[in-house]
Amino acid sequence: MAIPDYDAELSLHNERLRAATGVGPADRVLDIGCGTGQSTRDAARAAVSGHVLGVDLSAPMLERARRQSDEEKIHNVSYVQADAQIHPFTSQRFDVGISRFGTMFFTDPVAAFTNIGRALRPEARLVMMVWQNQDRNEWASAIRHSLASDRRLPAPPARNPDPFSLADPATVRGILGPAGFAEISLTDVNEPVYYGRDSAAALDFVSGFLMTKEMLTTLDAATKKRAVERLRATLVEHETDRGVWFDSRAWIVTARRGGHL
Repeated sequence: MAIPDYDAELSLHNERLRAATGVGPADRVLDIGCGTGQSTRDAARAAVSGHVLGVDLSAPMLERARRQSDEEKIHNVSYVQADAQIHPFTSQRFDVGISRFGTMFFTDPVAAFTNIGRALRPEARLVMMVWQNQDRNEWASAIRHSLASDRRLPAPPARNPDPFSLADPATVRGILGPAGFAEISLTDVNEPVYYGRDSAAALDFVSGFLMTKEMLTTLDAATKKRAVERLRATLVEHETDRGVWFDSRAWIVTARRGGHL
């Protein structure tokens, strides 16, 4: 099974996150939900005399992350397949915690961020990117409307994992505060996402989304065919000479680990 190219999809978001992390030359960095390691390698280039640990649940993604780190001759990185919610990190080890869309899927977010907080030294920074509300993300709303086809648009399913679970600033503060973080702020990020060089590549990409699969699974063959054709037409409408792009909104969330652990 091919690994989706999230690095290409989130290329503009990655630039914004990299600028926000402020990783210093000697920093020890924890990258939560690192995927194929682009944000991990970016942090390692900044932490020239430090070290970066990337953590993810996906073995195939971590295999690619290790391979690309070796190919790019980045040696101050390591990767571990683990669940950041419960992994026994070394206490007070890291100066910075970062994440690019890797923290929205915790089953118990307060417990998860408490565990992550234990890995950060007092006053360490947490910098993460999360999606804003689904209705503020054109990629999500356009796909849903396309796949609704001739049916009434269903309400988004309540599910875990939920990519929009940290969309509400009050929810974010209500999680990070009890988990031991302070100075919590959210910065609006309005950058488009990239879905492929043309509509055919984009259709292949978005067909792998959980949302897409959920909405198609209950349809009969004829209705499914119409829904896919509507989705294809939507992707064609967003095709440019630089590929297929959709508007999106995200938050960069920053916080500081409390001094008393």
